Amino acid sequence: MTFAWDIRARVQFEGDAHVQEDSCGFNGPNAWIIDGATTLLEPLDLPAASNPQWLAQKLTQALGAATESGVGAVLADALAAVDAAASPLVGDERVRFPSAAITVAQLNADGVEIASLADCTMVVRTHDGATHLVRAELADAGITAVEPAERLAQLKRDREMRNTPGRLWVARREAEAADHAHVVQLGRPELMVMATDGAWRAVDLGIVSGPEEFLARTATTVDALGLLHELRVRQGEIDEVADDATILTLAPRTGD
Repeated sequence: MTFAWDIRARVQFEGDAHVQEDSCGFNGPNAWIIDGATTLLEPLDLPAASNPQWLAQKLTQALGAATESGVGAVLADALAAVDAAASPLVGDERVRFPSAAITVAQLNADGVEIASLADCTMVVRTHDGATHLVRAELADAGITAVEPAERLAQLKRDREMRNTPGRLWVARREAEAADHAHVVQLGRPELMVMATDGAWRAVDLGIVSGPEEFLARTATTVDALGLLHELRVRQGEIDEVADDATILTLAPRTGD
């Protein structure tokens, strides 16, 4: 049996930073979404509009060529490919290397297997009618400061400590991050949406009520465009700095 995805919607809105640092795609049984983390530490000189954009592009290239079975192996190999591409550019530098949230999904005989690092969100409606929300953990959940300078200091320290024991694991250049991913196996999917946190703001701001309505409002390209337009209007009304927002909605291909 051949496992593959059919597209229902793919919509990306650039944020106020005017550098698109999200990426998404699908090929064969695999689908993925990537949300590059805003650079806070002294940036490296990677050949792209920004360091997170370079990482998102390299991860997408590697994931698009993946042939492994199991999302853990797919994710680990993609991170190893990033590491190999980075070495001639920045040597062994890791702490200042860009990072990203990532979710990878792979169709299999039992349904769909998902691996997540950090805070991309995935909503899956399975053939039994259940709706499932999959997310590893919020990237900045441990940041408590409110005062801007103190908050920035906490954020920088958090970035320096990522991918170390007891801290947040993200997609960077360590293949072993795949061993720390949140992995779940769900039953046969009927419809699936993958979203970066910039798109999930539609839920945070109450534009949609939760996962089921989010899935319904992103089932087609027209619907997803309308939702993100509504989000941008709301963010403008409250003077919120808009993040990149990406939505990828897929369904398993039938008839194979």
